[in-house]
Amino acid sequence: MTDPSDARAERPELDQAVARVEQELGRLFARIRMSWRDAAATVHPDLQPLGYQVLAAIESGKATSAGAIIERLQTDKSVVSRQVRQLEELGLVESVRDPEDGRARLLVATDLARERVATARAAYEARIGERLRAWSAEDLDLFADLLDALGS
Repeated sequence: MTDPSDARAERPELDQAVARVEQELGRLFARIRMSWRDAAATVHPDLQPLGYQVLAAIESGKATSAGAIIERLQTDKSVVSRQVRQLEELGLVESVRDPEDGRARLLVATDLARERVATARAAYEARIGERLRAWSAEDLDLFADLLDALGS
């Protein structure tokens, strides 16, 4: 049986490449977290980055119930509950009856929330768009394919 450390010793360039990818992913995730912080502050100075993520999920229509938000963000029910409560207190989210099931409640973004999320997104998209537009279409397609493969 081959010792896995023997295989690594034979391919130090692969280990170095993997380490570089891990380092760059760490930097990218840190920048994403900073972007969420900036977006949250754009929406409301008291809003936390996770609150912005919850609001963005609601505003996009991709998560309009607490259960859907928990699943989408992979977070705890109590955390989502606190964030939704704060969003309601800030006038950014309303709870309305589900027209398909009168017993259920849906979370909807207010007009104020839609306006502020659009402002935050525009700033983010301008920053990332500027960087990505410097790449060729082929490089962007390859990058998208690689991200898809990594996330699968």
